[in-house]
Amino acid sequence: MRQFLIILVCAGSLAAQSEKSNHVQWKMTVDQSTAAPGATVLGRLEATIEPGWHMYSLSTPPGPIPTTIEAAEGAPVQKITIFEPPPIRKFDPSFNADTETYEGTQTFLARIELKKDVQPGPLTLTLEPRYQTCSGTSCIPPRTRDVSANLTIDSAATSVAINIPSGYVEGKPSSASPVSAAAITPAAESGLFGFLALAFGFGLAAIFTPCVFPMIPITMSYFVGQQGGLRQAVTFCVGIIVLFTSLGLIMTVALGPAGVVQLGSNAWVNGFIALVFFVFGLSLLGAFEITIPSSLLTKLNAASGQGGTIGTLLMGLTFALASFACVGPFMGTLLAASVGGEKLRPVLGMVVFASGLSLPFFLLALFPSYLQKLPRSGEWLSRVKVVMGFLVLAAMLKYLYSLDAVLQTGYLTRERFLAAWVVLFGMAGFYLLGFVRLPGISRDTELGVVRLMLGIVLVVFGLSLVPGMLGARLGEIEAYIPPPQGGSAPNELAWVENDLTGALATAKTQNKLVLVDFTGYACTNCHWMKANMFTKPEIAGVMKNMVLVDLYTDGTDEASKANQKLEEDKFQTVAEPYYVLYDANQNVLATFPGLTRKPEEYLAFLNTKPGSTPASAAFAGEPFRTLEGADLSTDSWKGKVVVVNYWATWCVPCRQEIPEFNKMYDELGSKGVEVVGISMDSDGADSIKPFLEKNPMRYTVGIGSGSMDSLPVTVVIDRKGNTVKRFDGLASPAEIRAAIAQAQSAG
Repeated sequence: MRQFLIILVCAGSLAAQSEKSNHVQWKMTVDQSTAAPGATVLGRLEATIEPGWHMYSLSTPPGPIPTTIEAAEGAPVQKITIFEPPPIRKFDPSFNADTETYEGTQTFLARIELKKDVQPGPLTLTLEPRYQTCSGTSCIPPRTRDVSANLTIDSAATSVAINIPSGYVEGKPSSASPVSAAAITPAAESGLFGFLALAFGFGLAAIFTPCVFPMIPITMSYFVGQQGGLRQAVTFCVGIIVLFTSLGLIMTVALGPAGVVQLGSNAWVNGFIALVFFVFGLSLLGAFEITIPSSLLTKLNAASGQGGTIGTLLMGLTFALASFACVGPFMGTLLAASVGGEKLRPVLGMVVFASGLSLPFFLLALFPSYLQKLPRSGEWLSRVKVVMGFLVLAAMLKYLYSLDAVLQTGYLTRERFLAAWVVLFGMAGFYLLGFVRLPGISRDTELGVVRLMLGIVLVVFGLSLVPGMLGARLGEIEAYIPPPQGGSAPNELAWVENDLTGALATAKTQNKLVLVDFTGYACTNCHWMKANMFTKPEIAGVMKNMVLVDLYTDGTDEASKANQKLEEDKFQTVAEPYYVLYDANQNVLATFPGLTRKPEEYLAFLNTKPGSTPASAAFAGEPFRTLEGADLSTDSWKGKVVVVNYWATWCVPCRQEIPEFNKMYDELGSKGVEVVGISMDSDGADSIKPFLEKNPMRYTVGIGSGSMDSLPVTVVIDRKGNTVKRFDGLASPAEIRAAIAQAQSAG
């Protein structure tokens, strides 16, 4: 309990910090009042920096965070070049390098090339400066501010010459490094290797999701009758790798990591997949043949083997789009983890992820070539195609349901969905039994044992869905179908929808825990968990004593957008499902990502008690982590005076405090004083490990999360978990030691 109180006090005091001034006031003007479409104009950005504070230049060597100035998203700007005035350049012993800073009032110049298609009329140009400010005692993490100027677009406007005054230079990030390459390379390589191993593991794990695994027989049915072979297998897998990498990166650039998950529930995407499946299904049933135009076939004959390559790539595209509903969370989380890493990290991560995903399909794609060599293929080939036609149409309904769920139209109800599945699976079974006349079975063909058994299985499966139309649960199938509608049964769990504030208020009144489910209308894994995990007696028994809240992240409404932002900002993930356990005081006790089929794992998560797990060691609800990414254990803190120092590698006062904290650890560590440094670097271990090689910290070092108004912050806590003193900014060693002595005397 003491451990929890210690961290709870830290979290509460830090979270209560109010928003501070950014210490820089910006103003923007444009040298001309009118400009033609495609013209180049000169903007002037005046930055007034408060006395006692300084801002870093655009070209300052690495260490502090340089200033950047970019056009706002959606601005009609083709290109922007920033020129900065001469900075103050001097050696900074904290970084062991020269730094470039600005003080007072400075004017930056922006040479802005407008887009040629900008419409005539009034225009507001908006730029976004991002900058870090420091004083002698504190540093403010980077802030982004909008600054605008008005301009009139007139096709008849004359061009104005752009003159950059002497002394101004183009602001470019410096390539210099304050740390030797030898010190950085091993840590970077180690981090990249672990990242790529995670990406490959994600790819393999994605195979077993409800959206991907059913694609295996559908993919195999496509290759039946094709030439097969190594070339076709390689083409299919390369197509998957290229398409996943391209689609993932495009969506991340356009929408951010959460947009990748959103793609799987996008109405247009699901509608397109349903249309593709509908066309493929009718073709397999014999309604028509999907062929490449003869003129195109003639041109591609020599290179593509009568269109095989094109068809294989098209199948790869369909597979990529169809898989996004379940693979999107893997990709979104992977891409979110790559932010702040090497420039090639997102590309390499997606290539390795797609390689892991496509590896089993590479082996399966080889199989049809051997299947074709078997003697007496006969009518069985047509039978496979017809049965697969029914199955593809059944799969189409899953994407129609996703479309219906995201748009919340309510047209494709559970009863209608299951009725269609009963008919489709029943028709497939009756076809094999000879009652439905379609290509592949002649009237005089004898009914073999294998065909008889398969037909019976399909008919029985179709009939077994009927109870689901009456509200019965259907086990594993629940991941693919609409949930029951209407009032909850007496023994069913009651969920609050998209109201975390109300759920927390209820929990406070009733002194209960809150279970938050970041879920999706089109999330198959989410549906499976609700239908199969939450209905287990041991799980439901615990959850009934909690306040349960669904936060949907894949809808088109404002609530879904807000829930997306909350999940990504607070928990640095975009996964669906993602479960968070809060106590009645709004502290995060534990998190649980994704689907699990092990009740004991989820039950252990639900049974998390305040103070019983390192997950309660939280800053703004997030656990402290070690440099290796594990939860930072706080067991050794029990019964000690704890000095928690929040710092960052780019913070000058933080660097100045390190030698003194090393002395405190050496002198007081054996006397029951625990010194802990929690880094708030957004790059995590990738920045911290090279820094520690040059600046050893002999005390415990961990990684925090969230954001701070300023750094450093030091909190001294007594053995009972009570805050004795909090220091914002650079504190004198004497003041900190006095607070430690006070904490020791508190007993």
